[in-house]
Amino acid sequence: MVVGAGPAGSATAFYLAQAGLDVLLLEKTRFPREKVCGDGLTPRAVKQLLNMGVDIDAPGWVRNKGLRVVGGGLRFELDWPQLERFPDFGLVRTRQDFDQIVAATAVKRGARLMEGVTVTGPVLDDRSGHIVGVTTKDGRMFRARVVVAADGNSTRLALGMGLHKREDRPMGVAVRTYFESPRHDDDYLETWLELWDGDTLLPGYGWVFGVGDGTANVGLGLLNTSAQFKHIDYRDLLRRWCRSMPADWGFTEDNMTAPIRGAALPMAFNRQPHYTRGLMLVGDSGGSINPFNGEGIAYAMETGEIAAEIIAKALRGTTPAQRERTLRAYPRVLKDAYGGYFTLGRWFVEALGKPGVMRFGTRHGLPHPRLMRFALKLLGNLTDRRGDASDKIINALSKVAPPA
Repeated sequence: MVVGAGPAGSATAFYLAQAGLDVLLLEKTRFPREKVCGDGLTPRAVKQLLNMGVDIDAPGWVRNKGLRVVGGGLRFELDWPQLERFPDFGLVRTRQDFDQIVAATAVKRGARLMEGVTVTGPVLDDRSGHIVGVTTKDGRMFRARVVVAADGNSTRLALGMGLHKREDRPMGVAVRTYFESPRHDDDYLETWLELWDGDTLLPGYGWVFGVGDGTANVGLGLLNTSAQFKHIDYRDLLRRWCRSMPADWGFTEDNMTAPIRGAALPMAFNRQPHYTRGLMLVGDSGGSINPFNGEGIAYAMETGEIAAEIIAKALRGTTPAQRERTLRAYPRVLKDAYGGYFTLGRWFVEALGKPGVMRFGTRHGLPHPRLMRFALKLLGNLTDRRGDASDKIINALSKVAPPA
């Protein structure tokens, strides 16, 4: 059973069904539904969609060539790197129907989707304390041999099993809205590296992502590693930032097509362990967002695939003891895959929170194209295993850093 039909839950359900297992996917809302997101997909996320057979050539998918960076008085474009492991393009698709598309792909593979089902907590075995099912708001109970929590940052299942957030992990906040704008059609995802609150340069970035339908997703993301984090009115900051943009872009209240909405970004495995007593955490429920850039969809789908592979192996004709040993390997597999890289990300965002570091980086790093191409690979986690010198440096640093 998978609780939550976002990208993490639907990817988990897809791969479980592909392995021939009977999988129930529970979603508290009904599709289509909105989610707070930048709507931009890096090549890492695109690869996951291609692996699942999602038709990204269908109407509504907008391709992009790379990242446009604005900061330090400079403006330049960085193409996505040419790699064997990942495609050389990104995508934009609003979450209004993105999650529905991925969930429908899981259903097509054989998963059973139930919408409008709000899970309220776990059902525990009296003797072992293992989760054996879930209860719902309307009084129903669903049972399963393994339960996957894909219910986001405020996961009720994880809390019901005693798994709380780690305070030594970075947290982000994203706020965004949509404007009717000529910026709706752009070959590049645009990021602004200088967010000012008066005379203070904040750790974070703003974005303008063209949606291709006459609107642009405009937002900003901030980290909790600065002293100002708790005292900032994020929505007001976004309004002020938009007012500073060129008038012909149309980022005005009159052109706004959706309210400003915000969401928390749980980063760097901020809830652990990722498996305990029959419950597996995937995506945001386990804090799988990349601290370098705030990307969550790629890691949601990847952790879902990893979880499904381990569950399928655990349930394949084994004894209860053997099954438990297999499931307990999941946290170690995640740490091997992402732990070192996420630790590098933690160090990075902690440094950005120190006064002057962000200003020094934008002033002295941006003028060097080779350094910025390296930064694009590092921040996007886009490397080949046996690639060029920059790939080898990033992979080596990720390997020697202590796991998150």
